[in-house]
Amino acid sequence: MQRTRYYYLIRIQYLGFRYSGWQKQPGHKTVEGMLSKTFKHVLPETKFKILGSGRTDAKVSALDGVFELFVDNTPLPELNTFLVVFNRNLPPDIRAMSIEAVTKDFNIIKNSKSKEYVYLFSIGEKNHPFCAPFLYNVIERLDIGLMKEVAPCFRGTHDFSSYTARLKPNTHVVRTVDYCEILENDLINASFFPKESFKLVVRGQGFMRYQIRMIMGALIALGKGELEKQDILDSLHPDGKIKLNSVAPGSGLLLNGVKFD
Repeated sequence: MQRTRYYYLIRIQYLGFRYSGWQKQPGHKTVEGMLSKTFKHVLPETKFKILGSGRTDAKVSALDGVFELFVDNTPLPELNTFLVVFNRNLPPDIRAMSIEAVTKDFNIIKNSKSKEYVYLFSIGEKNHPFCAPFLYNVIERLDIGLMKEVAPCFRGTHDFSSYTARLKPNTHVVRTVDYCEILENDLINASFFPKESFKLVVRGQGFMRYQIRMIMGALIALGKGELEKQDILDSLHPDGKIKLNSVAPGSGLLLNGVKFD
């Protein structure tokens, strides 16, 4: 029997604090694993496949994540009704925001035009414990003015081989960053947040593993006086002598948007 396949694009939000990242892996609670478990419950006897627009690390959250759902032979029922049923069965730290049908020509990886990541952090006095899933707390003094000045240096096309972990021989290390700024945090707030917090906003078509977290780590090291501006500039050249090993925690990072062609 010839297989008929149906394609759907689903946008979601999730709090990543209790998950070992996006990708399904044995013995670990992951976002993809939880989505698969829910689909098996609401779509019994249905063969399906999930493909995310990218992989987030452990404890990383998403305000606007997206994945593609492939369903064999039988299309989903009325989509708005299905979305309600799907959300009713998802855990409280995952929410499906929308679902739309797409064609087989759509490619969630190749059609991705831009991704925006935001890293939230605060400095000074130790935060309220409830901040832990959202906000990295740097208790040491930081030169936030210098960090704001240097952050735009990551814009443009550079060799980011210093900004990933366990670099493999065929990894595409030359990447383009369209936007990189440190601003006041106006994205997420709560009564238990400190009076002042900040956000690193980075946009580009694609990023290597740990790239955003290592950019944040380098900027924090700069703010502490452990690196200088020239060190950051040197780290973006293939012949740079600066080796970076500071990876900011995953819990401050969130995926804030994915745009497609």
